[in-house]
Amino acid sequence: MAEEPKETGQTKPGFQNPVAGFGVTFKAMFKKRLTEQYPEQQKTTAPRFHGRHQLNRHPDGLEKCIGCELCAWACPADAIYVEGADNTDEERYSPGERYGAVYQINYARCILCGLCIEACPTRALTMTNEFELADSSRANLIYTKEQLLAGLEEGMVDSPHSIFPGTDEQDYYRGLVTEAAPGTVRQVAVSKGEKPEDEEVGA
Repeated sequence: MAEEPKETGQTKPGFQNPVAGFGVTFKAMFKKRLTEQYPEQQKTTAPRFHGRHQLNRHPDGLEKCIGCELCAWACPADAIYVEGADNTDEERYSPGERYGAVYQINYARCILCGLCIEACPTRALTMTNEFELADSSRANLIYTKEQLLAGLEEGMVDSPHSIFPGTDEQDYYRGLVTEAAPGTVRQVAVSKGEKPEDEEVGA
């Protein structure tokens, strides 16, 4: 028959083991709770938190995105889709030759790694602190350009509109353009299906 293990000096009597366990429990009862009351109390994220993306504008309202598609190439999850188009004097969305006509981010695939931010040459794409991206529909997780584009601030005119007189795209990138030129008005967006008022149907 196997010999029974001998009690050592370090082994506590049986009745003291539960008491020691309850001691740990009682100590934890009076400590501050670590549970976060979300969503009743909104969570404060870190300043450099990687959340929902944002397409930025220049101070006069023109878009910074030039439709180069580098963000889509850099994305390891293949979550970004971009279609570039050419600017014209009659319909200008960005200071350069091209702009992002179609811009989509699929948040069902995005891993919020930030590699697209590093690839962007014009700082058009940045990440906000917004982290509530859950939805009941997969289709709603595909954010379009209209959802990602930053809102208008004071001194801005919604794109498309003409470039600031006497400047070029380099002046925009250097930060020399600080607001829209006096008298700047929004141009008609013909490429998005809108027709000028004076255009005849069937012409």
